[in-house]
Amino acid sequence: MLKERMEALAARFKEIESRLSDPAVIARQATYRDLAREHSGLREILARYGEYCAIEREIAENRALALEGRRKSLEEQLMRDLIPRDKDDDRNTIIEIRAGTGGDEAALFVADLFRMYSRYAERQGWRVETMDSHPTGIGGFKEIIFSIEGKDVYRSMKYESGVHRVQRVPATEGSGRIHTSAATVAVLPEAEEVEVTIDPSEIRVDVYRSSGPGGQSVNTTDSAVRITHLPTGVMVTCQDEKSQHKNKAKALRVLRARLREKLEEEQAEKLSHLRRSQISTGDRSAKIRTYNFPQNRVTDHRIGLTIHNLGAIIGGDIRELVTALLSKDQEERLKKA
Repeated sequence: MLKERMEALAARFKEIESRLSDPAVIARQATYRDLAREHSGLREILARYGEYCAIEREIAENRALALEGRRKSLEEQLMRDLIPRDKDDDRNTIIEIRAGTGGDEAALFVADLFRMYSRYAERQGWRVETMDSHPTGIGGFKEIIFSIEGKDVYRSMKYESGVHRVQRVPATEGSGRIHTSAATVAVLPEAEEVEVTIDPSEIRVDVYRSSGPGGQSVNTTDSAVRITHLPTGVMVTCQDEKSQHKNKAKALRVLRARLREKLEEEQAEKLSHLRRSQISTGDRSAKIRTYNFPQNRVTDHRIGLTIHNLGAIIGGDIRELVTALLSKDQEERLKKA
């Protein structure tokens, strides 16, 4: 079974190589980009299969039992490789974090999550850029929107969508009582201009003066931008840059991502199937994870994973969580393959 499927992939690889040299395909940027991405993915799979075949030959010739474990590992990985990837896995990502129940403590938790994701991104060699934020006067955020750019960003971050809950004693709490607060995380694959075309006649752009916490003026020019998409009512604001032009460009990136998500959700509803992974339905009202400071633990409720190393996780080391969620998703997909 594996050999036949790999031969089919090899044939597809050669077909794509031929098409990539076709001037007509090169002229169609979107088609060329999609084929180049598929070509790159197939190259990695076929290289792994080449190693697998080499070990098979070595086992047959030398009966090298020490290689049997590696052969089995490669076979399992190849079977996972055959699971269709989410078409958005290699996209850059826009993440929106908003304070939920808990007042000032929820806003501080938003800041904690932002730092956690930013530090994880740095470890991965990804680039983080703040799109918009609404800070509070005590170091928190009512809301923060930021982008992450890099290899397979959405593939790693897509499982973070949902409600994150924190349990701890607030710094402002004199009686030492544990409070429970929450923040909502939305992870959106960034849309490209060729996918979501925004008609200038269908948006209203308002400019106003940026302001910081407590009503303090950030600058003295009308550089903040609010864009409203009139057909859908979707509204985006951006005030982090001093340049009105830069704020508008960032706001349009967020608007494209939101409109793309809205369109896909509508299509998924019509087709009556889930758009998101087997692990998370993408329901932002669903509690997905709890960060319990007194017990030094983080629990992901979707897969029943508890890690007693909260300090490292909130400091950006979320690799174990990301890997476990991805593995569980692949395991569920493999059962249905």
